[in-house]
Amino acid sequence: MLSRHENGTMRAMPQNSKQEASGFFGRLRRKLSGGKGLGLTFGLSGHKFDAELEEELETQLLLADVGLEATDRIISGLRRRIGSRSIGNDQDIRDALRESLIEILEPHAQPLVIPSSPRPYLILVVGVNGSGKTTTIGKLAKKLTHQGLSVMLAAGDTFRAAAIEQLQAWGERNEIPVIAQQSGADPAAVVYDAFEAARARGIDVILADTAGRLQNKSGLMDELAKVVRIAARLDPEAPHERMLVLDSSQGQNAVNQAVEFHQAIGLTGITMTKLDGGGKGGVLLSIAEQLDVPFRYIGVGEDIDDMGVFNAEQYAAALVEPE
Repeated sequence: MLSRHENGTMRAMPQNSKQEASGFFGRLRRKLSGGKGLGLTFGLSGHKFDAELEEELETQLLLADVGLEATDRIISGLRRRIGSRSIGNDQDIRDALRESLIEILEPHAQPLVIPSSPRPYLILVVGVNGSGKTTTIGKLAKKLTHQGLSVMLAAGDTFRAAAIEQLQAWGERNEIPVIAQQSGADPAAVVYDAFEAARARGIDVILADTAGRLQNKSGLMDELAKVVRIAARLDPEAPHERMLVLDSSQGQNAVNQAVEFHQAIGLTGITMTKLDGGGKGGVLLSIAEQLDVPFRYIGVGEDIDDMGVFNAEQYAAALVEPE
């Protein structure tokens, strides 16, 4: 199916749900808010895009965690695309809405690419408790090894009970080394040891776990900034990727987390997890309006294949088109 741009060109739409059911996009559509996406309802055939319709859509978008700034931009995009024309059918407005979402999301759709240098390439994974950091590390480790890269894990979460053991289990599952110290050790020292060990062994990538932090606890955020400073002593560009893992079910609180972590350490990537757990998915649009940070991956389940590279067109279609 094709949809028309404002300039008259056509954009190819993703294939229908039957054709894509076996792929990651199919799983995304099925799991995102129970297959309802933004939960938009229309029944607008023959209507004009008037103030009443704008208000109805604004309400639905805000309820889907899209946020005020992103909602205003989406409504403006719809007004620009539809104008005073009557709406022929529901699909017309869904197509226009999808294009408005893509306009916001596309600049942030930047896959994580591991360059040929420097070595080791340090990926620091941060986030609050329960966001899915350690699971994301395990999935990403497997993806990177499948790309032919050698990987090492650093157990920088030295405070949470069993966190070290959990990361070591992922290391055993993926057959990759894990650098760890005793519980309560200095996280910066763990990352330092991992960097030195990776350099000595010729490892390509380090995935460093960190303790879950509440973004409003300045002491914990200062400690995370210390990890960044220590890494920079080993390589001025390190950490080369500062990836925030967010739980989509947190709604607008996830936006606050992204802002605070970005201010603390300067994020270079965001991964959104648990889109199968009740998150409506609109929160990424809100983050896109507030931060110039790439979106790396999205997760829709616990299995390794349930984490995929963020794709703006597929994500927008999953939000707009009901299953």
